[in-house]
Amino acid sequence: MSIKFDLPDILPMFPLPGALLLPRSRLPLHIFEPRYVAMLEDVMKTPHRLLGMIQPSKQKGEERMQAIGCAGRLTQFSETEDGRYMITLTGMSRFRLGEEVEGFTPYRKFAVSWAGFDQDLKSKAEVDPTLTRQEFFDVLSRFFETRGLSTDWETLRDADDELLINSLSMLLDFSPEEKQALLEAPSLTTRRETLVTLIEYTLRGGEGEDVLQ
Repeated sequence: MSIKFDLPDILPMFPLPGALLLPRSRLPLHIFEPRYVAMLEDVMKTPHRLLGMIQPSKQKGEERMQAIGCAGRLTQFSETEDGRYMITLTGMSRFRLGEEVEGFTPYRKFAVSWAGFDQDLKSKAEVDPTLTRQEFFDVLSRFFETRGLSTDWETLRDADDELLINSLSMLLDFSPEEKQALLEAPSLTTRRETLVTLIEYTLRGGEGEDVLQ
């Protein structure tokens, strides 16, 4: 992945609970709400075609967002006859949320900082040198069995470290707060450790507690 444009200082934000985008990963989305259709049409006019995927934050009486999100580049899109969009975002880099930028758009825009996320912009996939695949897949298979889930195990086992860990982080059904912890993991190893913690907690039948606190 080569960056042929400057990263912008301001991004439109798409706050979507439970939707996780990670660098070098792809996220399909269905856009139908009018304000986000307008956002997408504006994004298409920019040279970078970036928008910010971010988790809403639990704050009583306020529409707040988490401190860290991930910028996605619009890489595929199609329009339905009734004006909705089916799109794919490719994760470019995480960012730190700054101040809101006032304007006349129906969607919200914020200043962002890219500092501290240099690894995200590298074209080479990250590796997890401490990953023991047999142990990881043993835990994962028990999780899938408990949840009644199925998958293409052969393809999963053949995936490289980053594709394996990031795909599972994005696809498995965790809470928005747990997804945020996976996003903020400073390395692929830390993300895998967080993922295993969440899976093991589920296997123990834990509910209603803040496992990551």
